[in-house]
Amino acid sequence: MKRILFGTKEWADKTLNLLSGCHNNCKYCFGRENAIRFHRKTPEDWREEVLNKTAFARKFAKRGGTIMFPSTHDITQDHLAECIVYLKKMLEAGNRVLIVTKPDLVCVKAMCKELVPYDDQILFRFTIGSKDDAVLKFWEPDAPDYATRAAAVKYAFEMGFSTSLSCEPMLDQRIDLVIEDLRRYITDSIWIGKMNKLRGRLSVNGFKHDEETQRAATQLLEWQKDENLVGLVERYLDDPIIKWKESMHNLVNTIKDKHVKQLNINAYASQK
Repeated sequence: MKRILFGTKEWADKTLNLLSGCHNNCKYCFGRENAIRFHRKTPEDWREEVLNKTAFARKFAKRGGTIMFPSTHDITQDHLAECIVYLKKMLEAGNRVLIVTKPDLVCVKAMCKELVPYDDQILFRFTIGSKDDAVLKFWEPDAPDYATRAAAVKYAFEMGFSTSLSCEPMLDQRIDLVIEDLRRYITDSIWIGKMNKLRGRLSVNGFKHDEETQRAATQLLEWQKDENLVGLVERYLDDPIIKWKESMHNLVNTIKDKHVKQLNINAYASQK
């Protein structure tokens, strides 16, 4: 049987991180949830980024597969220099690296400049869950706005790097606006996925009793019910650039099966 992959395993064989905490301060962050749950951080100090000196000193050998960096924090201006040094060590060893970020244009320009000798080993995956700045600001309070992220995508593309998008999690019901605005700058793929484990993560991350956040969560979870995503899947089902995260697989497979059945019915009818 084919092994079903989920989470970061759909993208990479190994994930690495350099920091504890993240400047972006996203409400739904799974890295934040894990750090708080295991008493490495609190909801109050999660935004403070702390360098892992042991990880920073690591030496790399070439390994098979792809390394994803980072997975539980972002690449922000506060530790940009250290992140570039760390990436160079991975790349100098001959590794293929997936760089995942809610892109800050300053950071992306610096990475493109410093990592250009390794451009054939790098795939950027830029996370953008909405085109609406109010939505981005609500769920990802200190992450870059849409215009900044879009400019970073375009810049990396124009510099000749391989580019992709992560629209996981979708933060509203109009993710098609992001797809259509940026697809011309994507060389690899656009991934679409639902918000995962939202209630539990909000509870751990300090928003259990935040009425505004809980109302927004209710609305988002309603939008992301399968019956409300049928139109999105129908629109992009046969689009070769679109990839579906594990959270979308059941719905996508159901619609594919429906299409196959209809094709069989049509074929049978044409033979009569």
